[in-house]
Amino acid sequence: MTGTSAEFLTSPSLEVPGVRHAFFTRRGGVSKGIYAGLNLGRGSGDDPAAVTENQARAAAALGLPASSLSIAYQVHSAVVHAADRPFGEDRPQGDGVATRAPGVLCGALAADCAPVLMADPEARVVSAVHAGWRGALSGVLEAGVAAMTGLGARPDRIIAVVGPCIGPMSYEVGPEFREQVIAESPASEVFFRAGGGDRLRFDLPGYALARLGRAGVVRAEWIGADTYSDAGRFYSNRRALHRGEADFGRLLSAISLV
Repeated sequence: MTGTSAEFLTSPSLEVPGVRHAFFTRRGGVSKGIYAGLNLGRGSGDDPAAVTENQARAAAALGLPASSLSIAYQVHSAVVHAADRPFGEDRPQGDGVATRAPGVLCGALAADCAPVLMADPEARVVSAVHAGWRGALSGVLEAGVAAMTGLGARPDRIIAVVGPCIGPMSYEVGPEFREQVIAESPASEVFFRAGGGDRLRFDLPGYALARLGRAGVVRAEWIGADTYSDAGRFYSNRRALHRGEADFGRLLSAISLV
C-alpha cells in the first residue's frame, strides 16, 4: 500500500477494528545516496532535514502528525516502555513502546533486526518492539508482552506480527553465536542450519516467534519479507557491510490505536 507517497506493507492479522499499522519499506522518502528513500534513522549519517520529512510522511500515511511518533532510543536491550503520550524529543533508552492511548504512534526501527508489532484489540493495547538477536535472547519480546499485560492486555489475545527482517537463508553466523543461543535454551537448536564451512544459518524470525510463544502469544506470524535479499524495498545493515558502504538507512514499523 502507499499513503502520502510512503510505501508500506500490512498484515491481514493486524487489520482489526481500532488499530492501524504499517511496515514501511524504503520507498517513498526524500533521502539520497546510500540512504535513498524513506530513511527514518535519526542516528544515521543522513541529512536530518530528510529524516524529519520522512517521519512526517510515515506518520501521515497512518493519519497522524509526526509529533505522534514514539520510538525509544534503541540499544539492543530488553526494556519496553509504556507511554500515555508521545515521546517527543525526550526519547528513553529501550527497545519497545506499548500504549493504550490513541494518538501515540508506537514505532520500532530496524535494518535486518526483527520489528514486531502487537495488538490486543479487545483491551485496546498495542506495542512496537525492536528485536535483534541480542534483544530477543535477553527477553525483549517477553518484555513487550509484559508491558502490554500491565496495560490490561492478555497474552492469549495478543496478535503479533514480525515485520521485514533478515531471512533464515540470508543470516549466516559463527559457532560462537550458536553457543550463546543454545546456552540459554537447548531447544533453540532448531533455528540453525548448516551454512558454508563453519558458518550456520540462523532463523531470526522463527526464533522471534518462538520467544513470543514462550510469553503466551498464540497468534503470531512473520510477514515473510527478507531485508537482506531485497535491496529495492529494504535497508539492510549486513548488505551494507558486505558492499563496503559506510552506513545504512533504517526502516520504520509502526502501530497505533484509532
